Amino acid sequence: MIPVLPAFIYIAAVLGANYTATWFLHFPYFGQVSLGTFIFGLTFTQRDRLHHHGRTWVYGAIAVAAITNVLMSAYLGVPFRIILASFTAIVIAESVDTEIYQKLLQKRWMFRVASSNAVSVPLDTVLFGLIAFLGVLSPLQLLSLFVGEILVKYTIGLISAVWKSREMERVSPSA
Repeated sequence: MIPVLPAFIYIAAVLGANYTATWFLHFPYFGQVSLGTFIFGLTFTQRDRLHHHGRTWVYGAIAVAAITNVLMSAYLGVPFRIILASFTAIVIAESVDTEIYQKLLQKRWMFRVASSNAVSVPLDTVLFGLIAFLGVLSPLQLLSLFVGEILVKYTIGLISAVWKSREMERVSPSA
């Protein structure tokens, strides 16, 4: 079966996340998060769903998302710093995530997801945040953004992974 739906969801989530990357929500005490982060949290698990189709599918989806993201974001008037930050973070953090995930293919699915996300989520957040907002936000605001974004990405990634894990257990108890 061709993994078109997870690839499409992944690419659409990247586009939606970029479009809303400069719309911020502030937490009551400390932390803030871009609205796009709530959408982007889905990309990690959607990309992980492509791994059983092989590295080629994963890197293909990353490439299509990165290129489509640049084109659509430019068309929609997304600031260049956001486009550059997103492209860089996608290519680097998602490649690192892919390689970690691939090295763990013999492990249980949740372990693979948690392990690869443990590295890629903070890497993605710091790369994107520094390129997109260094000099735009104060150092305290940038730190607040890092905290908020990492927490939201982990939370959404975990919810998505648990949901997928339950779906996989219904299909194959050994997943």
